[in-house]
Amino acid sequence: MGTILIAGTVVLVLLGFGNHVWWLAAAGVLLVYLQYGRDASSSTSSGGGGSSGSAPATYQAYRKRRDQQAKWERRYRRERPLQARRQERNQ
Repeated sequence: MGTILIAGTVVLVLLGFGNHVWWLAAAGVLLVYLQYGRDASSSTSSGGGGSSGSAPATYQAYRKRRDQQAKWERRYRRERPLQARRQERNQ
């Protein structure tokens, strides 16, 4: 997401050489991203959004995330025993 916004900002800056309003648009895009985009992505990664997020800030957050993941895995094995066995065999 950040890469797309940076690329869009670069395009707006390049367009800004002809019309300075595009520079203002680029500044606005960066401001909105810095204010809302980074906060939203950091809260989803530490709050249970994705497994590919950054490391938790505290040990308690790590334990909470680890326990939640274990709970999901037990539930998956209980509700889908055939798929769980197949996955274990493939690993």
